[in-house]
Order: sequence, then C-alpha cells, then structure tokens
Amino acid sequence: MATSLKSLSTHSEKNIQDISDKKFGIVVAEWNEEVTESLYNGALETLLKYGAKKENLFRKNVPGSFELPLAAQWLAALEEIDAVICLGCVVQGETRHFDFICDAVAHGITNVGLKFDKPVIFGVLTPNTQQQALDRAGGKHGNKGDEAAITAIKMLGF
Repeated sequence: MATSLKSLSTHSEKNIQDISDKKFGIVVAEWNEEVTESLYNGALETLLKYGAKKENLFRKNVPGSFELPLAAQWLAALEEIDAVICLGCVVQGETRHFDFICDAVAHGITNVGLKFDKPVIFGVLTPNTQQQALDRAGGKHGNKGDEAAITAIKMLGF
C-alpha cells in the first residue's frame, strides 16, 4: 500500500496563494467523531497556517458521511464561499453498506464541485479498520484533513 510508505501530510509548497480573503465551508460528519474531529483539526490548522482568517471559516456538522454532498451543495451555493472541504470517515464493515455509502459520497461531492464550478474537496477516509482511520487522522500517516485543506488552497490558485 502506497500510504504505508509516507505521511499523507507531506506536500509541495508550490501553488500556495494568499488565502487571507478566501472563505471556506467545512462540512464534518459526526459519525466516527474521534476520527472526524481530528480531520477537522488538521484542516483548520492548515488553513490558519497558510493565512485563512477564523472569521472566514464556516463549519457545518452533518450526521454522517452520506449527508456530506447535500451540505456541501448548500455551502457551495453561497456566492461568498470560495471552496468547500468535506470531512468524514466510513470504516469497512461486514456488509456492502460501505460500498454504497462510499460510492454515493464520492460521486455526490464530485458533482457538487462540477455544478458550482468551485473546489469541493473529498476529505473522506475509507479505511478497512478503525486503526487505519486513526493512522490517517493525525497518526503515523499524517492527517487527511491537512491534505484536504492544502488541496482546497491549491485548487483556488488554479
């Protein structure tokens, strides 16, 4: 597995622009809160590190990852929002529920970005185990929330 070899939070400093006037919507799934709060903290720290102002960050919580696309759509519809970051975690279970949820969330988030012509970032973990999720939410593989925030910043500079 590729991520076993590196931290997800390692990124290039290229194409990092001034984001002090940019407004970000951050949608966080409440399901698997231990993981999603860590993802949110990673995204928040990264946005602030690169110049975002706290008053320009708008957090909305949703019950689970399945609800991320609709909340992202509501935020993306707001003219003042420049980018939306979606954070969630769906751990593989014993049924096909995982497949249906992950597929719907990925397609939904993609469609919102295309519909509104704005960066709408997929910061959703889809690990096999809870430990893999923790490893990617501030653990040994970095923080996917950090990666999602960097992606949003870079996409705004496109």
